[in-house]
Amino acid sequence: MKIKKYKIKEYKIAVYSAGFMIVMIAWLAICAGDLSVHSLLKTAMLLVLSYIAMVFDIDTKRIPNTIVLIMITGWMLLLLPLIVFDTDSGIRQLTDSIFGLLAGGGLFLLVYIISRKGLGGGDVKFMAAVGLYLGLTETVPAILYGTVLAALTGAVLILLKKIGRKDTMPLAPFLFIGIIITVFTH
Repeated sequence: MKIKKYKIKEYKIAVYSAGFMIVMIAWLAICAGDLSVHSLLKTAMLLVLSYIAMVFDIDTKRIPNTIVLIMITGWMLLLLPLIVFDTDSGIRQLTDSIFGLLAGGGLFLLVYIISRKGLGGGDVKFMAAVGLYLGLTETVPAILYGTVLAALTGAVLILLKKIGRKDTMPLAPFLFIGIIITVFTH
């Protein structure tokens, strides 16, 4: 098995990590008392793995399948004890998560097909995995926050002639912001 090496500069990781740690500490200080251990672990895992996806997308303009697989595996490992020990709650969460996966992955797959691959396949898989964590009611707002922010940023950069209409931008940083806004406000 051949493992592809990614070249992410150490200073980028340090800056991104410092910012992320500030967000995580603020989130824990604000929300930790109101969340169950399961919800706390699920949200922390979502934020950490989404952050890693964002760093890869910024550096390489792609989200590796490995990150998406880790997200899905982590979600399954968190859901399994809930289904075993609190079946009703576990089944409700499983159902909501599947609808979130369909919403996140489905909306992005539709855009991917309509835009003739104007959106990356990694973004489609990433939002499907995010949908598992957020469920239907939180996936749609996260997508809206992230894509509106990306569109506004792109428009400003085009007006300032920093990028052209055909240039691409990594979407995961904006989706990450949308996820954070959703987690903090819902």
